[in-house]
Amino acid sequence: MWQQNWRDEIWSRLDQQWDIIIIGGGITGAGILREATRGGYKALLVEAHDFASGTSSRSSKLVHGGLRYLKNMQFKTTLESVSERERLLNQGKGLINRLGFLFTSLEGDTTPGWVFGLGLIAYGLMAQKWQYRHYDAEDMSLLCPPLTTPKLKGGYRYFDAQTDDARLTLRVIQEAVRDGGTAISYVRAQDLLRNQNGKVCGVVLRDESLNGSGRTAEVQAPLVISATGAWADELRTQLGLTERLRPLRGSHLVFPNARLPLMRAVSLIHPADARPVFAFPWEGVTVVGTTDVDVGHNLAVDPAISQAEAEYLLSLVQYAFPEQELAFADVISTWSGIRPVVDTGKAAPSKESREHVIWLEDGLLTVSGGKLTTFRIMARQVLRAARKLLPERHTFDRELPVLDPVEADVLLSESQLKAATTLRLVGRYGIESPSLLVHAQPEDLEYIGDTPYLWAELRWAARTEGVVHLDDLLLRRIRLGLLLPNGAAAEMARIRAIAQPELGWDDMRWESEVLAYNKLWNQSYSLN
Repeated sequence: MWQQNWRDEIWSRLDQQWDIIIIGGGITGAGILREATRGGYKALLVEAHDFASGTSSRSSKLVHGGLRYLKNMQFKTTLESVSERERLLNQGKGLINRLGFLFTSLEGDTTPGWVFGLGLIAYGLMAQKWQYRHYDAEDMSLLCPPLTTPKLKGGYRYFDAQTDDARLTLRVIQEAVRDGGTAISYVRAQDLLRNQNGKVCGVVLRDESLNGSGRTAEVQAPLVISATGAWADELRTQLGLTERLRPLRGSHLVFPNARLPLMRAVSLIHPADARPVFAFPWEGVTVVGTTDVDVGHNLAVDPAISQAEAEYLLSLVQYAFPEQELAFADVISTWSGIRPVVDTGKAAPSKESREHVIWLEDGLLTVSGGKLTTFRIMARQVLRAARKLLPERHTFDRELPVLDPVEADVLLSESQLKAATTLRLVGRYGIESPSLLVHAQPEDLEYIGDTPYLWAELRWAARTEGVVHLDDLLLRRIRLGLLLPNGAAAEMARIRAIAQPELGWDDMRWESEVLAYNKLWNQSYSLN
């Protein structure tokens, strides 16, 4: 889709009147671009870094109904999330997958297990599925052998879902572009343009890619949407508005599945602060998270886990899975994301509402908060809120799917790969999945180490998916930097042999990208 010189082609046509300019290439901006394009609007999305490089590649990967939000009486958030989870499961097979959960009841938990059971009843009613069951301690141990804590009293089994957040974001953007939308990464919205009435009417864009030479452009539209998540106040303060967000960091530890072998997610109440923390299987590894800490307003582009957060998460797995004897030396990687939460003055960060907000201020429409699961709902609400600023009143077909349908049966019947692998490709690459296999070399159909990725995916991403830097490729297009030790250092020679020619980088560029990638990985994705 994004072939050679794609960036120059987009820059050559920026000087036109757009209906909508969307700032922010995470899942929220992606969803807005998709819905705006479907509505017939001429929409442009710009992202200051890579697509999904912020919170939308650093979440807990869960497409869930927000069971934990019932505790805070956030019924609307939970109901919307349950509905969207079911829709995504039905339409995104291979990308969004059902995941079994075990909620553990341990001695000393501040919340009795039966309270959680009542929540599951409400959860099931919202989903119109009765899919939970209570187990005693012995049966819980059979369902999860590593769960060897002597404090285990019993628990519940229920179901939610998970995804690859960066891949979901990219697929939504790609489908919007295929439908007529425009999206470009590494373009910063440097300044807001205002008309004679003081209302926002466009943006000054700056190309921040290596080959962009700092070029700028003034681009105008009757509607400018800020979908920049935790960074939304940076644009709002340009208008003299008061900051309203409370950025919170959530961090994760990644362990080899061999050291913490889980078939289902395990939900635990941390004894230190009574917060729910999950340990769950994902892409062949086991992830433990998340934390919830204030980070102030000097936000890092690439946040990193703190020592205190790492100790907090490790102490929980040592408490719940003592016989695994896990230590920091077992950690493959880490990741941290910044949540955009509205500041309502709650003492504890975890008490703040996760519901999204929409503010229309001086012509700038800001959307922030919310969850990965409900990105489509947010997108439609944003466009409804802004209709008075748009040139025409388009109608939106509520029956259209979240993701474009793909004829998976044909590819499944023709592919020589395992059915599960083929379905995974269909989910991740959508309509492009047959082309990915057609352009693969025979040796590309091997798995990369112990990961679920094929070398063919690396080749396809480097060739067609708008990679500007090496971390785009290894941290978001395919997640090797999270799944393999030392950021996939042991595989770098073969990565180079495949990716460098596809990217068209000379040796000097490749070596500089590797140095930058290693520096980033050590700073933001390791315990160093």
